[in-house]
Amino acid sequence: MNLKPWIQAFRLRTLPLSLSSIVLGCFLAHYDGRFNWKVCTLALLTTLFLQILSNLANDYGDSKYGVDNTDRKGPQRAVQSGEISPKSMKRVVIGFMILSFISGVWLIYEGTKGISFTTVLVFLVLGLGAIAAAVKYTIGDHPYGYSGFGDLFVFLFFGLTGVIGTYFLNTHTFKWEILLPASAAGFLSTAVLNLNNMRDRENDKNSGKNTLVVKIGVEKARWYHLFLLLGSVVAGLAYMLLNYRSPFQMLFLLTIPLLWLNVSAVFKNTIPEELDPYLKKLAITSLLFSLAFGIGLLF
Repeated sequence: MNLKPWIQAFRLRTLPLSLSSIVLGCFLAHYDGRFNWKVCTLALLTTLFLQILSNLANDYGDSKYGVDNTDRKGPQRAVQSGEISPKSMKRVVIGFMILSFISGVWLIYEGTKGISFTTVLVFLVLGLGAIAAAVKYTIGDHPYGYSGFGDLFVFLFFGLTGVIGTYFLNTHTFKWEILLPASAAGFLSTAVLNLNNMRDRENDKNSGKNTLVVKIGVEKARWYHLFLLLGSVVAGLAYMLLNYRSPFQMLFLLTIPLLWLNVSAVFKNTIPEELDPYLKKLAITSLLFSLAFGIGLLF
């Protein structure tokens, strides 16, 4: 079995982004005096499975609907290129659904010990919803990624659910101000999707994939990108000011130049495929944002 096309299909450059919300949730839990290493480890593992599942499902779905074709600007996809058959991809998608479910159930088991069964059910529903969201983005009769709802689901699951869920499973508590760093993570994750959709906008439009970028146009998408990245900084800053103890808490602001370079590239861009390198850069910047945010809380 040739592993190279599978590794490429996993899209490793997207994985730092998926870890950002979990890392942030764990740091916030530690800051509030409650840290469970089993919960954090399982949350990271589950999120990796979900991100890979989403990537594989996207490869399969876009090939099925004809979005992955010779006009596509991004890296060549595995099914579209013929390196992986649709049947094989479908089997592995199902495999990662199972892995995500097993890891998610184990995470819920470790993180809900001693609390109500109702809460356990809520997390089970959220977990199943996350698996469904990863698959339904481009697979099924009515994939939501083809109707402009991808941004909303990314914000909800890779932002709010990732941070707040991880925080709660560590601490068994909820504080309203956690919504601020959770929103910051959601804004950054959504910005990566927006950048991806800006790169693919022409082919998506011609293929009937009506992403938000296709719906609002490239000029508004640029300002939307600025709003998302600026929103991440403002939300993070608001949380730190509400919980201010030390100037070290502002460490995450060191990522602003990297975010600004990303915004600048988006506004200057005239050739969509030239946006591709900035996807990896923004994913890494998002993880650096979470790490700097969390490390700042330790001092």
